Amino acid sequence: MALSGKRVAQVEIKSNGDVFHELWKGNPHQIPNLSPTTIQNCQAHDGEFGTAGSVLFWNYVHDGKDSVAKTLIKDINEEKKSVTFEILEGDLLELYKTFVIHVHVDKHGINHLVTWTVEYEKLNPDVPDPDTLMDFYRKVTKDIETHHLKN
Repeated sequence: MALSGKRVAQVEIKSNGDVFHELWKGNPHQIPNLSPTTIQNCQAHDGEFGTAGSVLFWNYVHDGKDSVAKTLIKDINEEKKSVTFEILEGDLLELYKTFVIHVHVDKHGINHLVTWTVEYEKLNPDVPDPDTLMDFYRKVTKDIETHHLKN
């Protein structure tokens, strides 16, 4: 059984993909207002929102459990409309040696496609693949879309 893996989740959205990208890039502290049942808080711990190299602290609910994560914004790519986060500390590192999250938005017909890709290395073979986290990212995406379509 492989300890390293990759998971991908894609969500087609009707709301503006540029707005979605800007939210994750420069305004992640607003996400708790858009998806309060999944993400409760996002604060800049070191650096500034929208800047690669910044460290963010997140409070979220995953699988019914209050969880935390400290993430490094590894990369922001304006051309590809992508943001890459690396988990530095938190609950996920109780299961995974490394955990990197990529969120990318591109045009898909008249709609936009949000692609979440996670790359991870498990601490041991008994650790499950992060499939429930992919469901978590789908829900956050749909919550954000719903909010943007209402406003």
